[in-house]
Amino acid sequence: MTPQKPMFAEMFVEERADPRIHVPTGGEEKAMLAAFLRWHRQTLRLKCADLDPRALAQRPVSFSGLSLLGLVRHLADVERRWFRRDLAGQAVEPYFASEDHRDAAFDNAAPDAEMVAEAWRRWQEEVDFADRFVAEAESLEVTGEDSWRGTITLRWVLVHMVEEYARHNGHADFLRQGIDGAVGL
Repeated sequence: MTPQKPMFAEMFVEERADPRIHVPTGGEEKAMLAAFLRWHRQTLRLKCADLDPRALAQRPVSFSGLSLLGLVRHLADVERRWFRRDLAGQAVEPYFASEDHRDAAFDNAAPDAEMVAEAWRRWQEEVDFADRFVAEAESLEVTGEDSWRGTITLRWVLVHMVEEYARHNGHADFLRQGIDGAVGL
């Protein structure tokens, strides 16, 4: 008997049970970009749903140090950097990475319930801050300073964050499939 091929185009959950928001197909640009980012954030949560700390820290791809927990930790740092540090101008450091160990969010991820809870708590704090910042921003032309790129706009950060999550959600697709075989959009 031939194993059945996974259906990547299927929904990860039943469509009526999908917790992700509907992204508008038109309208105001700021609202649309924020909705795309929210959808991708919710996709990350969905790809990590119903897994225990051991599964979240698992590295099912033999040639990579990526794990779902590592992605959550990394994205908490990414949210913190772009919205809190660069756009809001707050003097904050990453939670998990450092100048000496840029991959610490991944390398130090372990199957520990407290570590998982901290990662999700930090991630949610940064998502909440970013959402407030976007909602209160007068326009997409609000600027901030980034040490690599110089002056950046909120528009650029939102587009970049959608790209960042889309890329890492692709990683999450493979990681989740390697953990328990679950596939889908």
